[in-house]
Amino acid sequence: MIAAIAWGGLKAIVAGLAVVGFAGLVLAWLIATPIRRPPELISVSATARAVDRSDMPGLERFHAREGTELGYRHYPARAPATGQIAIVVHGSSGSSMSVHALAKGLAGRGIDTYAPDIRGHGASGTRGDIGYIGQLEDDLADFVGEIRKANPAAPLTLIGHSAGGGFALRVAGSPIQNLFERTVLLAPYLGYDAPSSREDAGGWASPDIPRFLALSMLRRLGIVCCESLPTIAFAVGPNTSAILAPTYSYRLMRNFGSSNSYRDDLAAAGKPVAVFAGAADELMFPDRFHEAVGRRAQVKLIAGVDHMGIVSDPAAVSAIADEMVRAGSGS
Repeated sequence: MIAAIAWGGLKAIVAGLAVVGFAGLVLAWLIATPIRRPPELISVSATARAVDRSDMPGLERFHAREGTELGYRHYPARAPATGQIAIVVHGSSGSSMSVHALAKGLAGRGIDTYAPDIRGHGASGTRGDIGYIGQLEDDLADFVGEIRKANPAAPLTLIGHSAGGGFALRVAGSPIQNLFERTVLLAPYLGYDAPSSREDAGGWASPDIPRFLALSMLRRLGIVCCESLPTIAFAVGPNTSAILAPTYSYRLMRNFGSSNSYRDDLAAAGKPVAVFAGAADELMFPDRFHEAVGRRAQVKLIAGVDHMGIVSDPAAVSAIADEMVRAGSGS
């Protein structure tokens, strides 16, 4: 009896040491694989730089639930007001600056529009990192609460571009989905396995796959000590770190996008979802969004518009604003 207990204890110790040893090997592996920054993707940089931001509203701030000050820009509706509110979420690496043209266009059509700097971007928190997976949903719920102080009842639409589109879809299928009446995805990145996704987002993103897998294995073991390490880099231009996030930590990479399955997000979404993309999108396969979302979401392609153009090209902005006004009128 005593021998059996002792033998069982010894096996438990050996198993524990094996887990510790494995975790040590995983840690060594992930530390030994530095992230690689891709060269600047000129099509993205050039389109973004071409936007006139001389009339961009200044940053405002609110406090998230744990006290961090997060930034946003407000574009008040110009008459005649439609009574709608939109929150426009920027794409990977960017900030509220990235969606200025679209936010301004929506406000010009009578839609009260807000453009937040998602935590880890712009003026919100630590650039390229968040505190935990799921924090972005908490932040968004807090932001809606801030908006509701001034306007408690107006219908609210969530609009997301690129990775922000993936995140918007994540929200649409999440427990906080009822904060919004509708979700609009603009050239959304739905995940590496979506038919609409080009490899490495057409050269925009360079994920560190070994490090990502290592951290995922550690998470399964309950070890989350190293999730602030960067696991993806973006093809941003030189000397842009003051306004862009050139890399994402593991936890930001996992949170700012769709969940593990964008199909599950779509299936769980209880409100209407629409997709807009440029027919000339160089980061996605725009003609495959129909295949990706099936009948669950309406898809509209806009001729001659590229990935960043979907939030800045006048034709794209007009088409999205028209759809917002139409949906808000119930026609």
